[in-house]
Amino acid sequence: MQQSDLTQSKTLGADIRAIRKARGLTLAEVAARLACSVGWLSQVERDLSVPSVTDLRQLADVLGVPVSMLFARKPAPAEEEGHVVRKGARRTIGSREAGLVEELLSPDLTDDFEVVHSTFLPHSEIAEFVMRPTQEVGYLISGKLDLWIAGRKFTIHPGDSFRIRGEKHRWANPYDNPAVAIWVIAPPVY
Repeated sequence: MQQSDLTQSKTLGADIRAIRKARGLTLAEVAARLACSVGWLSQVERDLSVPSVTDLRQLADVLGVPVSMLFARKPAPAEEEGHVVRKGARRTIGSREAGLVEELLSPDLTDDFEVVHSTFLPHSEIAEFVMRPTQEVGYLISGKLDLWIAGRKFTIHPGDSFRIRGEKHRWANPYDNPAVAIWVIAPPVY
């Protein structure tokens, strides 16, 4: 695998490790799926080797995350690195396919949780229920959002919060305005 001249964040390797562990995958399992050595993957996770763009695409596919999640973000000043994420430096996560725009508020994925800024576009929804092995708490900042959690429907208004504990859930924003929420998810899923 070749070195890349991409400017990567100092946390790329730690983020890859955190995502891999959150998926319950070993270094050997991921290396086998990538057809690379465990040693090379270990070096990537320790920021001793820089993966190419092709490597990042393959890693994203194996880990089930959008490739944009693994690309560099705007560098933070040294005194802020790992502590502060400026509004213009957030990493976009998720697929945007269902009308959901998500940005990572956490500095990286090395904590036991992640904090996400979610914007649900007007007249958007996910029709299928999802279930993931996480605990999630959300707080609606603006707009309205319909949530189905464990078979029950709730309409969430600004200032309301909610919790999902590994239950089947889905969302819809049938309204004319975006709904903006902050989510805390443990363990990290992106």
